[in-house]
This record gives sequence, structure tokens and C-alpha cells, in this order.
Amino acid sequence: MNEFDSLYFVGAGGIGMAALERYFLAKGKRIAGYDRTPSDLTRALEQEGVHIDFDEDPALIPDYCLDPKRTLVVYTPAVPDTHKGLTYFREHGFQVIKRAALLGVVTSHSKALCFAGTHGKTTTSSMAAHILHSSGIGCNAFLGGVLRNYDSNFLLSDTSPYSVIEADEFDRSFHHLHPHIAVITSTDPDHLDIYGTAEAYLESFAHFTELIQPAGTLIIHTGLALKPRVGSEVKTYTYSRDEGDFHAANIRKGDGEITFDLVTPWETVSDISLGVPVDINIENAVAAMAACRLVDTPVEAMREAVASFMGPKRRFEFWVKEPGEQGRVMIDDYAHHPGELRASIASVRDLYPGRRLTVIFQPHLYTRTRDFAPEFASALSLADEVILLPIYPAREEPIPGVTSEMVLNLVTSTKKCIYSKENLIKSIELSNFDVLLTAGAGDIANLLPIISVEYSKQRR
Repeated sequence: MNEFDSLYFVGAGGIGMAALERYFLAKGKRIAGYDRTPSDLTRALEQEGVHIDFDEDPALIPDYCLDPKRTLVVYTPAVPDTHKGLTYFREHGFQVIKRAALLGVVTSHSKALCFAGTHGKTTTSSMAAHILHSSGIGCNAFLGGVLRNYDSNFLLSDTSPYSVIEADEFDRSFHHLHPHIAVITSTDPDHLDIYGTAEAYLESFAHFTELIQPAGTLIIHTGLALKPRVGSEVKTYTYSRDEGDFHAANIRKGDGEITFDLVTPWETVSDISLGVPVDINIENAVAAMAACRLVDTPVEAMREAVASFMGPKRRFEFWVKEPGEQGRVMIDDYAHHPGELRASIASVRDLYPGRRLTVIFQPHLYTRTRDFAPEFASALSLADEVILLPIYPAREEPIPGVTSEMVLNLVTSTKKCIYSKENLIKSIELSNFDVLLTAGAGDIANLLPIISVEYSKQRR
């Protein structure tokens, strides 16, 4: 990397790209890039020193990124090969690599704590990074969500030997990593547009376990269909909420608090209080603390860090939380897989039993909607009222016959409908929501400020 003075990121506004941009900014490199549309993240990056254009025209590439010997070009698979900027760089002799390959290079000389799984990996990796940072052990963290504790998805340490990495299975990105500790939270099939079959998806995770370094460690959720292929020197531990080598015990809930004891193979750590007190975070905390305990994080430091952890943005994030038993509640969650959506709805039900729950959900990707429409409908049917938005396409072209109606028709809730984004805002003015959950990985996030304002205006 010392050969390059600058890096150009094609897809600069992606959350995984942002962490690398921040890392190389901290290393004194000049950073520029392209993204399709401005966002809160691109605006933050621009304020930090990243030059970002929102037009593919190669003429906009800054002068300091025009020397192929001094500029490395990084792209995300979400960007099509027809992108004019990518085409320019390839035709003019630049070295062009995927984000995952660069992340593998950056972390290859550290002891990498890699958190993989269909769901849960953002919260568990973020929690582990916060624990290590708060304990003084430190880490370089490359995360898939913006941590509310730091308003960033990147943490830097010039002295720590550890990296914390959200290991993304999309496009087999996590095959570029070299885990010292690998945590696998779940392996429910996803990204079948890439993998084709559930068996191929599992095979990808099995290969990931082969990449664990000699004398490394695998921490795997109990009951997964995955058959790990670890080396003979790799230790394996299991975990879950209620069983495994690492698990929770003596769980106590009340007054908006969740407290439990952490059982490890060597000790029981009493009175762990969750900073984000939802049921799914019991399991997430067990996984994060298991990894941190294996690198000798002091018990008291773990206890304090878990209590102060505010969570990543868009992971069960409260937008409205009025006091009282009937106070307005609006929660947003990034859930975009049926398992995540079911867990999110169940967590709201657990927090607010007996309240009427409305879910506004934006399906993400035509292929995912096609492949899991019955599972999405089953999860959404746990709500009293369901509002769907049109499918967010992201990198995909439309698939004939695949629409949000595929899901809506299978939902069994008595009150259900589909709105455009524009009509959704108008409808909120006329609605009378009790507890409201918004969910999805698309641009529903851009609607949250106005949804929360309109919701707060409703008469009760």
C-alpha cells in the first residue's frame, strides 16, 4: 500500500467502503470516489475529507487520482461493470480490486476477529469493537453499521494487534479474510442470486471456516446446519442464548431493563446489563463477549462496555419513545431477511405486550422477495397491521411478476395494504398507530425523519 498516494472508491457511499475510506484517510492517503446519490454517510465522508462525485463522467475524477502508478481503485460488487468510471480505470492501466480484497490486505497482519452470519453480524461485531475499545485493548474496526457511540463505522488503534471485521458473505467477500477468531451467528439461506442454492450458501460458510488461522478459534451458534471444516489446531466453542459453551443464565427483565449472567467454560460473569435492552441482544452480547473473553478482555471492562453500548444505527433504533404505558413508540430496524424480520417483530412484542403493532416494511431486492415471499409473509403476519412499500431494487433489474403484492397476498393480518412512498406519508396523517416498527434495507431510511414527525403529531 505504500506505493499508492491515493485511492479512488467506486461506490464510495457504501457502508463497507466508508470504513476503508476512513482507515486510509487516517493513514494520510488522499481519498476520492463516486456514488449514485448523496446520503447522510456521503455527507459525513465529505466533511472528513473524501471527495465524492455523483456522476459517472470520468472527467470529474480529481487530478490526484489520474496516475495509475500512484492510485489504487476499489469497487463494490453492487456497481455494474458498465460503470463509466470503472471502464476508464480499466482501460488506462489502473490496478482495480474489490473492496473485500482490500479489506483482506489491510487486516492480514492483525489478529482478526471476524463476525459472519446471515443476520446478527453487524450488532455482534459492533458490540465486540466497543468492548475492546472501551477496555483499552483497542482495535481497528471495519463495521457494517454506524455505531451510535462514535457516529462512525470505523475505529482506529495504532497499537492494538486486533481487527474487528463484519465478515460479509455477499459475493463470497469473506473468503478474503484470515480470521484469528471467527464467529458465525446464523446460516439461514440468503443471496440466492449469487449462490443459487441453500447448499452452495452453506458451502461458502464451510470454506470460511477453513480460513481460520492455525491456533485460531471458531465460535459457532448451536444448532446450525453448517458443518465446519476447521484445521486440527483450531478450537471450537458453541454459543446461544440458553445453551452452549457460552450462554446466558438468570435472565431478568423489567422496567425496560434486561440483565443476565454470562456462563463461560471457565467462569460465570454476573449481572450483565444490556445498553440496548431487547431480547435478541442477549444472544448478540453472548457472542461478542465470548470473542472478547478469548483475547483476555477483563470481566469488569466487558460488563461496563455492554451496559454503555448504544447499538448501530438502524438496528432496533428508537425514533420515538414516549413515557408511560400508552406512550407513542416508533422503532426502526434494518431487518431485510425473513429471520431478521421475525426476530425484530418478536422483540417488539416482547417489549410491548398487548399493544397494537403496525409494521411498515420495504422489501429489498427482487430476487430475495421472489425466493422468500412466504417466509416474509409469515413473519409480517405476527403484526396487527402491515404496510408494504414497493420493492427496493438496489443493484437489480425488475423481475416480471415479482412485486410486493407477492408478499401481501400471503399475509394473514386482517389489516394490510401497499403504499407508494408518497402515499405512505399522506396516509400517516390519517392513521392512528400505537406501536410502529419500520423495517428494510432500502431507502426507507430516508423517510424516517418525516415518518417520526407525522407519527408524533397523531391524536391518541
